[in-house]
Amino acid sequence: MIAPHLVPVLDRAVHRLTRGRVLLSARMLPGLVLTVPGARTGRPRTTPLACMPEGEAEGAWILVGSNFGRPGHPAWTANLLARPDAAVVNWRGRDIPVRATLLEGEERARVWEAALAFWPPYAAYQRRVERRIRLFRLERR
Repeated sequence: MIAPHLVPVLDRAVHRLTRGRVLLSARMLPGLVLTVPGARTGRPRTTPLACMPEGEAEGAWILVGSNFGRPGHPAWTANLLARPDAAVVNWRGRDIPVRATLLEGEERARVWEAALAFWPPYAAYQRRVERRIRLFRLERR
């Protein structure tokens, strides 16, 4: 599977070269660029991600830690768990400080159903792995 390796690299390069104005993967799904300190190092880690915008005011986003259906949780999810109040998203060329919340229980179930309607391949990703895919809500701080 080439997408998990190639798409993020291309997205980071194009995003940097266009100063945040273009994100290639956003041609398929809405996307943002997440920057959060590393859980162990504290160094900023930047990752382009598909997202599901929530609400009309563009002040909240859902992130799905599918890792393209690979076995481990993506590193950015550990970073958000370790530093939920230190994240910044670049959304349409603007940096926005956000707070991350790991979704659980009924809220997670409701959002998971919305995520499946938004991007049906998430169901196949979940079937491929034994772990429970993490869902996060990012809200403006």
